[in-house]
Amino acid sequence: MAMPTIKQIRAYTVRGGGADYHDQGEGHWIDSQISTPMSKYPEYRAKRRSFGLNVLGTLVVEVEASDGHIGVGVTTAGELGAFIVEKHLARFIEGQKVTDIEKMWDQMFHATLFYGRKGIVLNTISGVDLALWDLLGKVRDEPVHAMLGGPVRDELIFYATGARPDLAKDMGFIGGKLPLKHSPAEFDAGLKANLDQLADMRNRVGDDFWLMFDCWMSLDVEYATRLAHGAAEYGLKWIEEALPPDDYWGYAELRRNVPPGMWVNTGEHEATRWGFRMLLEMECCDVIQPDVGWCGGVTELIKISALADAHQKLVIPHGSSVYSYHFVITRHNSPFSEFLMMAPQADEVVPMFTPLLEGEPVPENGRIKASALDKPGFGVSIAADADLARPYEH
Repeated sequence: MAMPTIKQIRAYTVRGGGADYHDQGEGHWIDSQISTPMSKYPEYRAKRRSFGLNVLGTLVVEVEASDGHIGVGVTTAGELGAFIVEKHLARFIEGQKVTDIEKMWDQMFHATLFYGRKGIVLNTISGVDLALWDLLGKVRDEPVHAMLGGPVRDELIFYATGARPDLAKDMGFIGGKLPLKHSPAEFDAGLKANLDQLADMRNRVGDDFWLMFDCWMSLDVEYATRLAHGAAEYGLKWIEEALPPDDYWGYAELRRNVPPGMWVNTGEHEATRWGFRMLLEMECCDVIQPDVGWCGGVTELIKISALADAHQKLVIPHGSSVYSYHFVITRHNSPFSEFLMMAPQADEVVPMFTPLLEGEPVPENGRIKASALDKPGFGVSIAADADLARPYEH
């Protein structure tokens, strides 16, 4: 039987929780006071939505094959991403064999070099790439993880990111990552408040539960070093994304400065094998954290992970729900996963991309069985009641 070709690609946008998980309503923990690069300005300190963290919204990419199968990918890119898909990337997708993913990725990336390389363009390419892998899995009637070599373990093990690691412990997660609340702009009082928060949480969870700080690109080397040494008393496992993503030199210095045994993690806002090559070759971190919806998709994550493996570093992808799960379960250097607690008060386990996806598995007692990922493709679909809009056509 002839291999199907891609008949059409379509790009939609949708608001509210989904791939753009920051696009939440009032009162959600993810929009509370969290240290950011904008925290230096008091008027943008209390809520991250105040400086526009939620402006993009979710991009939904559909690729339809000549045999009727449809693949779906989602990412954070909104209307800007939809324009790029419809007005530029479509020419590299339509008419191609569904198997030619490497070629399509290469053409999308090199055709956008003059305005891309990272950020919104790589988010968009990632969304298309995820849709292509989903489509290929559906054509072959295989889960994506099978096409990546198959599971190397029977289950995924998760830590939880959210405001209540103490509750996450009760739910069976192996650790809890706290959003850092106070920024360097709040001086020593803010640093003390951060350490007091960590001390309080350590008292709640006991000694054997992992605790980590997510600093969301908001610190400098001096402050991050002080924070790390102050946090060592409370057994902080790692300090994450402490510096702006392009400060490779600062990360290398920070990694030399932190207490022995504490990890420096980063890479959530990094993209492509070339960005991660910088992190790895400059000895910037202990763990890289690419987001498969932002770094270049599964096609690029394969290369990033292989590069990390050669440097004997762990790859613990940032968020990304099933799009991450299918990759992590096939890699020895990805021994555990992140789960974003998207309930407004971080007090219950709900699907990470709720309410966008149907069929999205969730951890039970902090774990997801490999067998829960055995549906074709990524095993999810767009919710029937999702309010999709197609702002552009080609």
